[in-house]
Amino acid sequence: MDIPQLTEKCRHEECISVFRSFKSYRSGELIRREEKEAMGHTLYIGSLKSEIYFCLYEKDYEQYAKSDIPIDEAEVKNRFEIRLKNERADHAILDLMAYHDAERTAFSIINRYLRFVDKVENKRRSTWKMNENWAWFIGKNREKLKLTTQPEPYSFDRTLGWLQRQVAPTLKVALWLDQIKDTTVIDDMIRHAKLTKRHEKIVQQQADAAEQMVTNHHRQK
Repeated sequence: MDIPQLTEKCRHEECISVFRSFKSYRSGELIRREEKEAMGHTLYIGSLKSEIYFCLYEKDYEQYAKSDIPIDEAEVKNRFEIRLKNERADHAILDLMAYHDAERTAFSIINRYLRFVDKVENKRRSTWKMNENWAWFIGKNREKLKLTTQPEPYSFDRTLGWLQRQVAPTLKVALWLDQIKDTTVIDDMIRHAKLTKRHEKIVQQQADAAEQMVTNHHRQK
């Protein structure tokens, strides 16, 4: 895996991915002691603020910079990090627990979200063949692991559950303090809260559902 080469492929639109952005950094020495061109490449693919992105960097140069280990003697040349959080991390953990195979989980994620190809002039990008070096790195017959679930329809009960778990304890403390201090902080907050059209729609949906239940009940009688 040649990180400078992958960076160039990103620049030339030869990286096919669900991600929309990449960042590339290069570090080195003002007075070079090692005969290595373009030392210390780091490539980020995906937004660093998102729940998933990749970080590729030259581990041999990092070891050289930190521990003065000669670049040619470094045991690990490159490092590929899959950085996950929240729901994306949960899906990866579930896959890892199910198969007990870190290699399978890691490469299934990479294979789902990233592919490097070789550009062919006057042909559609979707028809460009996978780069040979990238194909060797990924390996054959890799699965694709999607780290998201289909969005569930909105449920007010789910919102109430969230209120109970995340908000109710703090709200209870605030109401308690209102009683102790003889203040109306929480009442004032609720009274001055502005509802959006989405909130008004939720109220209408709940009212319609309640009315339908009453109607059905009377019909059953």
